[in-house]
Amino acid sequence: MTMGILYGMVARGQVVLAEFSATHTNATTVARQILENMSQGNNDSNSSFSHDRYIFHVKRTDGLTVLCMADDASGRRIPFAFLEDIHQRFVKTYGRAIQSASAYAMNEEFSRVMSQQMDHFSTDPNADRLNRLKGEMSQVRTVMIDNIEKVLERGNRLELLVEKTSSMQGNSIRFKSQSRRYKNTVWWNNCKITATLILLLLLIIAYVLYAFLF
Repeated sequence: MTMGILYGMVARGQVVLAEFSATHTNATTVARQILENMSQGNNDSNSSFSHDRYIFHVKRTDGLTVLCMADDASGRRIPFAFLEDIHQRFVKTYGRAIQSASAYAMNEEFSRVMSQQMDHFSTDPNADRLNRLKGEMSQVRTVMIDNIEKVLERGNRLELLVEKTSSMQGNSIRFKSQSRRYKNTVWWNNCKITATLILLLLLIIAYVLYAFLF
């Protein structure tokens, strides 16, 4: 049975640090041509190149290039899951030594790791399932972040609403207080007017009685 992933390589620029091939092909030659053609740019990227009936998949991250050759039937998801896995393992294992290592410095040890992981991602059905699960979890995380942002936005709106409500309540209290003072003022004015009218009326009555009697 033909394996899905047949060749793997890890390089710093054009310096190959480790590689492994599961079959006799010209993958090494093609891989070096790809490294040479990509040496002009330093940007992180994921790319794929077709060669005969095989596809070369390349992942460039932080100056490190991880490359693999797979058959056309493997698609892109599994090969790039393999590249991500190899990248993480390589960086975790060698760390800063990657920046100064000479050609093939890690080949003896890490080629065995690549062989194991190539077999895993090519033959184990759980490899694709795990990658799909990671994608689903990433989507769930994105949805959760969106929901959290919406909750925070709603929280801001609620806070603003509370502020407006508090302001309205304060205005209402001031309005009621002013209304009471106005009513009291009007009442006292009415009382004064009424008292004045009564006093005038009493004076008129007294004047009339006095004029009538005397």
